[in-house]
Amino acid sequence: MEKIAAVDAPQIPASVWRNPIHFLAFGFGSGAAPKAPGTAGTLVAVGIYLGLQYLDNSYYIGFVLLAFFLGIYLCDRTSKDIGVHDHSGIVWDEFVGYWITMLMAPAGWYWPIVGFVLFRLFDIWKPGPVSWCDKHVHGGLGIMLDDVLAGLFALFFLQLLAVLVS
Repeated sequence: MEKIAAVDAPQIPASVWRNPIHFLAFGFGSGAAPKAPGTAGTLVAVGIYLGLQYLDNSYYIGFVLLAFFLGIYLCDRTSKDIGVHDHSGIVWDEFVGYWITMLMAPAGWYWPIVGFVLFRLFDIWKPGPVSWCDKHVHGGLGIMLDDVLAGLFALFFLQLLAVLVS
């Protein structure tokens, strides 16, 4: 497999377009966006959520758990294959973090937008435990875990906002 050097803006490996594992880890290619790949990946996650939002909560949670465990594998394998831990183009973790944010979100066209803003805020800001996990937990679990925690922070605040505006 090809190796690329870690730099501020790592190159997008060609394998993203021919290896299905890398393609999924790069969020169906959205992580190859030249600017803000995490935001691009989260936007794709919003689109997918628009279909998922109609699932019963137990099915939704099951889907997110499956996506989380699949993500550990996808992100670990891809980061090892390309030789860059947590390449900025690996955005499957953003998918899962956003979907966690939207767990039991109220109905309404604006809640997916509020969830998007909250998740991106916590994913970029990386408060407390999010930052610690980002720096200290490695491999596929490490790539996934900081976004899961950011999603949990965003979920809490989304639910708090929902209560305050109702």
